[in-house]
Amino acid sequence: MFRGRYEHSIDAKGRTSLPARYRDHLAALGERRIVLTSALDPCLVAYAMPEWTAFEEKISKLPQFDRAVQKLKRIYVSGAVECEVDDSGRILVPPTLREHASLQKDVLWAGAGKYAELWDKAAWKQAFETTEDERRDISARLAELGL
Repeated sequence: MFRGRYEHSIDAKGRTSLPARYRDHLAALGERRIVLTSALDPCLVAYAMPEWTAFEEKISKLPQFDRAVQKLKRIYVSGAVECEVDDSGRILVPPTLREHASLQKDVLWAGAGKYAELWDKAAWKQAFETTEDERRDISARLAELGL
């Protein structure tokens, strides 16, 4: 599981460190790769290879001509890149993905269970802030889901 928030930086070549706990999670799976892709929000999403494969299998079973499915494939699948974790624990974030998430210098990894998100630190701060109305809406939706 990907848990926690970790602040890192991204260098001029587009390399950033994968948090040590995330590397430990990958090592437990026998993996040195993650799949990094664009997301609906202005961030990137990172999956361990087994989780990504399961996600792709689910998507492949959805109706091909459903507009929401097409959009999901265009955002997630077409943007997906396999990234090798180097011996220093870093990954290279491709320019197109850096552009999608507006990654400049300060970045934040946010664990979300089966995946992690990579945000520009300032964008994360803005996205993380919620109004009282938003919190009420979220609470109501979570109650509907039984949480």
